[in-house]
Amino acid sequence: MDRVSIIIPALNEATCLERTLRQLSILNPPAWEVLVVDGGSQDDTAAIALSAATRVISSSIAGRSLQMNLGAQVATGEILCFLHADTLVPDDIVAVIQKTLSDAEIVGGGFISLMAGSQQTRWGFSLHNYLKTYYAPLLFRPHLFFQGLRLLFGDQVIFCRRTDFWECEGFDAALPIMEEADLCLKLVRRGRLKLVNRVVESSDRRVANWGEFKAIAIYLSIGFLWGFGVSPRYLKQFYEDIR
Repeated sequence: MDRVSIIIPALNEATCLERTLRQLSILNPPAWEVLVVDGGSQDDTAAIALSAATRVISSSIAGRSLQMNLGAQVATGEILCFLHADTLVPDDIVAVIQKTLSDAEIVGGGFISLMAGSQQTRWGFSLHNYLKTYYAPLLFRPHLFFQGLRLLFGDQVIFCRRTDFWECEGFDAALPIMEEADLCLKLVRRGRLKLVNRVVESSDRRVANWGEFKAIAIYLSIGFLWGFGVSPRYLKQFYEDIR
């Protein structure tokens, strides 16, 4: 079976990284390797990763696209899986990914993201995240939707073959946000993207910080403006970093 490399871009993620790495340590079957790409954290992110016997790669410049590309350059597995530091995955994720990509027509995929926190599960946001995987490409790139385009985002744990990733030149390092959607647009030229019918749990910290109404307005505005061609560099100003 193809080996799966899990790549985690991180910047000041000490509050959640330990839990994520602890769960990755009990995957069955295990990942081939877990790489934490640190973007210059000022907290204990790197120390936590090292204590978990995880390989830590230091990036001289912070930026999720840059960090994920750096991790992909170092990774030795045939399959790349990009995981956010605040996202929890099922124990059998490696087997699920391997089975999905055993179909040569499928170039990559992601999971259903259930947004949750310590106080509640965000069912409405989770439903919308599921639906936008389908309605966003249908609305904005209908010709590609029928070729197999599904718009996947970072909290959905995107995975693909390393060869396809580099044939598409990886993530666009110039994009501060929407880099995953951009990758999907490139990958679909090589095959279909699949939303796997399994759940990963993502932190609701951004919604908790913004509040639900502000979060809804920001998510919808960024999504629709991007769909109509507004530059992600302009849209980044509305998408502040939350830790």
